Amino acid sequence: MILTFLISLLLFAQTTVPNMEEMADQVGHDETVNQDETVNHDEMVGHDEDINISEIIFEHIGDEYEWHITEWKGKPIAIPLPCIVVDGGVKVFTAHHAEDRGYTFNEDGKLVSMVTGERPLDLSITKNVLSLMMSTLLLLVIVLCTARWYRKHDALEEAPTGLAAAMEPLIMMVHDMAKENIGPDYKKFSPFLCMAFLWILLNNFLGILPFFPGGANLTGNIAITLVLALCTFFTVNLNGTKHYYKEIFLPEVPGFLKPIMPVIEVFSAIMKPVSLTIRLFANMLAGHIMILCMVCIIFIMAKYGPLLSGSMTVVSVLFGVFLDALECLVAFIQAYVFTMLSSIYIGMARAHGE
Repeated sequence: MILTFLISLLLFAQTTVPNMEEMADQVGHDETVNQDETVNHDEMVGHDEDINISEIIFEHIGDEYEWHITEWKGKPIAIPLPCIVVDGGVKVFTAHHAEDRGYTFNEDGKLVSMVTGERPLDLSITKNVLSLMMSTLLLLVIVLCTARWYRKHDALEEAPTGLAAAMEPLIMMVHDMAKENIGPDYKKFSPFLCMAFLWILLNNFLGILPFFPGGANLTGNIAITLVLALCTFFTVNLNGTKHYYKEIFLPEVPGFLKPIMPVIEVFSAIMKPVSLTIRLFANMLAGHIMILCMVCIIFIMAKYGPLLSGSMTVVSVLFGVFLDALECLVAFIQAYVFTMLSSIYIGMARAHGE
């Protein structure tokens, strides 16, 4: 309830800025104010107008053609990323030189032709794509370093240390999950489940980090979660047994239900990756938005005086820390739930008739 009140207060404060300006103009007609005070008021109003909460939030959770790092003396510091367009040939340029190449950005921030307004074949290395590459490379290094320790040491003689000690409980957890949910041939699917869990967990934690190379909303992008869910979908259905498909298309039900049950079962099979997609996407996206709302409250309340601003700053910081800790927990839970449901779906497809 308190969190809902704070977010509502943020939205209310944003909508009351025009009213405050009208009141200031009315007071200006009734009272004489000196030039310095007028300048200070205009600077304050200009500063308030610069705070666009929706722009700040969507800039963080959206994809971009550059990676914004910070601002220094009012100038943004960002990493320019290559825009790669296939349109009558391969064209490579940065976002700042898009107009020179005949392209502009539409309302969604995507490259479009300045002449036709249509989107070309866009193969650009965007913020999410770069984050995807870096996180995958980082995970590969972590896995290879862990495997290197086990090649050089006998795990039966000595306990793992360093990175191997941190990775072993995670890998064994997924290994035991696969063994319990899939059955005798679990070793065939354990590597897929392990890599899915570690990749989601790593990107969930990187998305929480507010500085480079973190901060990209990768697992909060529905395209990413959809690809992960499709990997599970194809793994399930390409390894299904005869009994699995018999239960879908020729279930043992009363005759009047035989035409209906295959439709329901096929729909159920299709909805499994949809549920995996939306669950991971929605939870991670909502976590980012809530944390950003807490931070934005500090700047919104700055114009209401030191008392209210100071008190709301303390509340925002405390709630922000709480939400960060909660987001870390959610990051682990979502990776665990995705892997557990994937193992259950695979186990159902590998079931044999009694």
